[in-house]
Amino acid sequence: MSQAAPLTITNGRIVHPDGTIAPGAIRCEGDRIVAVGAGAQPQPGDRIHDAKGLLIAPGLVDYGVFAIDKPAFHFGGVTRAALMPDQNPPLDVPPRVRFAASSGKPDFWVHPLAAATRELEGEKLAEIAMMRDAGARGIATGRRWIADTGTMLRLCQYAAMLGMTVCTHAEDAGLVGAAVATAGEMATRLGLPAAPAQAESLAIARDIAIAEMADCAIHFRTVTTAAGLELVRQAKARGIKVTAGVTPAYFMLSDLAVAQFRTFAHLSPPLRSEADRKAVIAGIADGTIDVIASGHDPRGAEDKRLPFTDSAPGMAGAETLLPLTLSLVRDGVIDLGRAFALLAANPARLLGVEAGKLATGAEADIAVIDTDRPWIVDSDKMAASAGNTPFDRQPVQGRVSALFKGGAQVA
Repeated sequence: MSQAAPLTITNGRIVHPDGTIAPGAIRCEGDRIVAVGAGAQPQPGDRIHDAKGLLIAPGLVDYGVFAIDKPAFHFGGVTRAALMPDQNPPLDVPPRVRFAASSGKPDFWVHPLAAATRELEGEKLAEIAMMRDAGARGIATGRRWIADTGTMLRLCQYAAMLGMTVCTHAEDAGLVGAAVATAGEMATRLGLPAAPAQAESLAIARDIAIAEMADCAIHFRTVTTAAGLELVRQAKARGIKVTAGVTPAYFMLSDLAVAQFRTFAHLSPPLRSEADRKAVIAGIADGTIDVIASGHDPRGAEDKRLPFTDSAPGMAGAETLLPLTLSLVRDGVIDLGRAFALLAANPARLLGVEAGKLATGAEADIAVIDTDRPWIVDSDKMAASAGNTPFDRQPVQGRVSALFKGGAQVA
């Protein structure tokens, strides 16, 4: 197969790795960026893409998705994603990890997260070193919290020895049980089984203590409460290797969204109080939260058109990740540079991949974005395999105009 001609994207506003935005161009040869800014001049024979004044940003790196759904990811500007081990069967042996790592190529990169324990049951450690060699870019406990403290300590010690990050679910399973909502007025009014919000902070406190003992890098995939965020904030101040993520639902919605038993708003962890929602926004603003991810988990009618307690948690988030994060920019919470650190540079760093930034030598994963383009989320027309979103019919702004993976246009 002949190699495609070099690509030059001209006439755009570039998101630089330091967060600054400046007019310029980007030139790519093969799958790498070779020049950014003033030195990026088109050469004879180049493919030219005129950005027409739009934003040129790194392709998004989505940390912690539950399904590989390329049409939805491409629509949302995502060029690579970290796949959670909660698959059927789970990613707890090397052959499954190896298959997952190759499943999206060439137009999408999948970075599997290895199951921390066999069958994700929280008991015996899985073959983590072998899965790392098979392509795993991290370790994850999946949708579950490892209740056994000894198992969690051994996991963190092993991960530290291998130089891998542990991605954990922050909810104390003993408190959560079969709960589907956060304890409070809304859960009481609806009669839903509920767990206290403190289930999150208790889990975070224990896991931070274990990570400190083991000198292990730990990532809390979704931190949704004021108390949980304060624990992360304090741990960072003490120099512990801790990072935190969140999905847009937790800064956009409170538990009021589950009124009328809306199963599209049944998430894991469940939506929190308005005070916690505001705390998440503050955590994004002050740097406590490092990653905004989609948590993409498309669920069809067989999972969602059920009584609330019987429905499956999760939402299709890949297509709305970018515009909902850009709403924080329009509201003055963060600037554009910080937005793309949260969406691309930081998750790429967690995965240890040369992506998430527009710099010489980085992979040519590039999104051309119209940050002001308005559109309306429509669950019936989403590119995802299922359109289960709590943002159905909501107007948003920001949409990808063109997307390049390794210098090849994919959208």
